[in-house]
Amino acid sequence: MNEDKYLELAKYILENGHDKTDRTGTGTRSIFGYQMHFDLQESFPLLTTKKIPFGLIKSELLWFLHGDTNIQYLLQHNNHIWDEWAFKKYVESDAYTGPDMTDFGRRSLVDEDFNQQYKEQKDLFCKNIVEDDDFAKKWGDLGNVYGSQWRHWLKRDGGFIDQIANVIEQIKETPDSRRLMVSAWNPEDVPSMALPPCHTMFQFYVNDGKLSCQLYQRSGDVFLGIPFNIASYALLTHLIAREVGLDVGEFVHTIGDAHIYSNHMEQTKEQLARTPKAGPKLEITADNKSIFDLDVDDIKVVDYNPDKPIKAPVAV
Repeated sequence: MNEDKYLELAKYILENGHDKTDRTGTGTRSIFGYQMHFDLQESFPLLTTKKIPFGLIKSELLWFLHGDTNIQYLLQHNNHIWDEWAFKKYVESDAYTGPDMTDFGRRSLVDEDFNQQYKEQKDLFCKNIVEDDDFAKKWGDLGNVYGSQWRHWLKRDGGFIDQIANVIEQIKETPDSRRLMVSAWNPEDVPSMALPPCHTMFQFYVNDGKLSCQLYQRSGDVFLGIPFNIASYALLTHLIAREVGLDVGEFVHTIGDAHIYSNHMEQTKEQLARTPKAGPKLEITADNKSIFDLDVDDIKVVDYNPDKPIKAPVAV
């Protein structure tokens, strides 16, 4: 079963990981170098041992594919995945005049008043992003993150490279190529990004009429982030395969630093105590639309019967 691959990773880290410090100050249990194979013919790899909000996954992926880097589109689709990084930039600026919101990772665990203030300030921030285009333009942009690198990689001599459009044409014209690759890691742009790419590059492989994809992820938050990444790149593989007229094969997930945050340990154990169910199926409608014109309503999963969600704080 596809989900077992993920559960084995989480269990392995709990039992064999190294306790390490990290950029956020939260602390992790970590391993280095891990690979999972998901058979996309078997099922769509959306976890069932806790509910994963597929609406967030598909709207985020479409945001990437549109080449967008401003969270306004995400918030318009009730997607708050990237709020924390834009909000952090705002509260650390001179423009912010509200209560002190620093040291969120530690204070959120012990200070209920802080949690309430934080929620109120972030809700106001998100409301302004949605309703005020000028505010969104100034504070909603995350820099040259995934969408920018995928669709508008800037060239030194001017112009840009649309890596997604290019790789689609390459798959059609030279399916046996070993250069069917897309990179999000642009060293020149890393300092200006709200969060340097965790999923840094991916490669496609065609065999027997099927398209497979391997992702290299430099860093992975196993409890919160990795389930999203698995489903997102499985969806991307389906969308690219649809665009080039191929079936789907495997999604191969290779992770550098795979870690569980210290404040996710109990949640991970709770999830591991649950029994996985059969995975859902993916349905993509709107046959006349290209990958770049799809909307969230064109993509859905069916027969998805997950266990209840498990909440955990995001380390920023």
